[in-house]
Amino acid sequence: MLDQVQKQKIATGEGFIAALDQSGGSTPKALKGYGIEEGAWGSDEEMFGLIHAMRSRIITSPVFTGDKVLGAILFERTMDGTVDGKPTPQALIERGVVPFIKIDKGLEDEANGVQVMKPNPDLDVLLHRAKALGVFGTKERSVINLANRDGIAAVVKQQFEIGQQVLAAGLMPIIEPEVNIKSPERAEADAILLDELVKALDALPADQQVMLKLSLPVQPGLFDPLVDHPRVLRVVALSGGFARPEACVELAKNRGIIASFSRALLNDLRHQMSDDEFNASLGEAIDEIHGASVAKTAVAA
Repeated sequence: MLDQVQKQKIATGEGFIAALDQSGGSTPKALKGYGIEEGAWGSDEEMFGLIHAMRSRIITSPVFTGDKVLGAILFERTMDGTVDGKPTPQALIERGVVPFIKIDKGLEDEANGVQVMKPNPDLDVLLHRAKALGVFGTKERSVINLANRDGIAAVVKQQFEIGQQVLAAGLMPIIEPEVNIKSPERAEADAILLDELVKALDALPADQQVMLKLSLPVQPGLFDPLVDHPRVLRVVALSGGFARPEACVELAKNRGIIASFSRALLNDLRHQMSDDEFNASLGEAIDEIHGASVAKTAVAA
């Protein structure tokens, strides 16, 4: 059973969801962006310790609160760790931030212009542990590189199958079929994805809802039918490689969609900053992303 207070906050809150879920392969890049060069750690454990310290600094910052940050997506190791001596999900909840967890195990090689998720045989165990720690929802990512209908249909089918497993565990799935913003067929892929998502949503039982995490579309407003769909709790957007100013401009053109940014949120933070500098930089990013999530720009038809 979903926590109804958390569900209402995610459904109607004026804010965005922070993505703090960089996993093993992307951790060195995230640390380099934070000002810690590769070679500063001697083992994976030390590397994950450094990234956890960064996330802890973000979560405990006085500007990181539920007033503007509705939720945060965690990496599994972060969920299992502690912040200020408390389990990380509990530390978030105490700040008014709803916890989610990344559940996919990475991507298969490209086929039919897409990358589906790798098998995840231990998912039920992870979902049970997450639920026990107070996690509200999950996030799972696939990638669409080309406008191939068979490939995109396969991505959506797999996403909704995993989504059913998440719902059965009493958690809210964020379905993330990312369209590569560098794709030469991006606009066509957006349109096919919309079609396949509407079909999958229409097939859900009337009492079920999911969340969607999507790349910002080439055509502003294209995903309005998803924002308005009764089976969708909330639509959130990834930055997808856009720098924060550009991501925020594009986000503001899309009614009803809020941010779930990672790099665009964290890009200006550095390990070497004083606490005052760190909090000021994080606060500026939060304010900009919050503004684009709640104040929308009129777009000419």
